[in-house]
Amino acid sequence: QVQLVESGGGLVQAGDSLRLSCAASGRTFSSYTMGWFRQAPGKEREFVAAIWWSDGITYYADSVKGRFTISRDNAKNTVALQMSSLKPDDTAVYSCAARGPYGGVSRAEYDYQYWGQGTQVTVSS
Repeated sequence: QVQLVESGGGLVQAGDSLRLSCAASGRTFSSYTMGWFRQAPGKEREFVAAIWWSDGITYYADSVKGRFTISRDNAKNTVALQMSSLKPDDTAVYSCAARGPYGGVSRAEYDYQYWGQGTQVTVSS
């Protein structure tokens, strides 16, 4: 069982940066692939980024590639999403998710068993 709690959301202006953090419970965090997803009002939840448990390989949605960076700290049981050059289209509820143990990287939300409650990110123009 893994419990996830996100933090760091807020209201920013276009072009600003923001760092989201997700704290995970459990002693086997290092064996979980971690992902970030987001859901904008009236839209389906979509994949943002993921980081593989094995060697830290990262994957990004095309819409955020080059602007967002996912990272993890296994010693602290945290995964972060550093967001820069934010756009109004990035406005959404951002949720972290865990797949595992020893789960492969996936862009599909149904592959992730554990989810946080989400944190709101609002980017004003």
